[in-house]
Amino acid sequence: MMEARHTSTSERRQAQLDALVDAAERRIATGGIKALKARDLAAEIGIALGGLYNLVPDLDELALRVSSRTLNRLGEALTATADRWPLATPDDAVNRLVAIAQAYLAFARGNLSLWRTLFELRLAGDAVLPEWAANDQLRLFHHIAEPLAVLLPQQTEAGRGLTARTLFAAVHGIVVIGLEDRLIAVPPQALNAQIEWLVRATCRGFST
Repeated sequence: MMEARHTSTSERRQAQLDALVDAAERRIATGGIKALKARDLAAEIGIALGGLYNLVPDLDELALRVSSRTLNRLGEALTATADRWPLATPDDAVNRLVAIAQAYLAFARGNLSLWRTLFELRLAGDAVLPEWAANDQLRLFHHIAEPLAVLLPQQTEAGRGLTARTLFAAVHGIVVIGLEDRLIAVPPQALNAQIEWLVRATCRGFST
């Protein structure tokens, strides 16, 4: 009986946590990270304000949980793209990198507020990013590192990891500025073509 009661309590708590993350995800998707208000979220899922902080220690962790979902969905999108491009030759590797970069742009466009939250979240004070959240981020770099292993077979795994981060930063910068529609941005209709140009030009540089 005690074990059944404990299981029921755990299941109820998990259901409340899932509902809380669902509510937070909806609010971020429509209003950005600033839309996260503890009192409103608690009322939406039908718990007391104190009950919310029994589920998560603070709103930063709640935002991280939403971001984890976003990263998982991004990973699924990149995996689906990568699976369409074999890696038999260096040309295949370049084509996959182009496709992955363009899939990243498409995901950002289609999930703008959730995607922005991945980079807008700043933990309060001296808080350290939880290991699970850091792993969610680092796991995505294998989509870049895998084709780089074909293009840069002489480079160490650590070196390819650094190259992957640099290439991501370059593509990400174009996407960020382009989607914010700044004066210096690449026009939205040219983003795909310019990202392809950047990736191909970078890959040509590897051979020299």
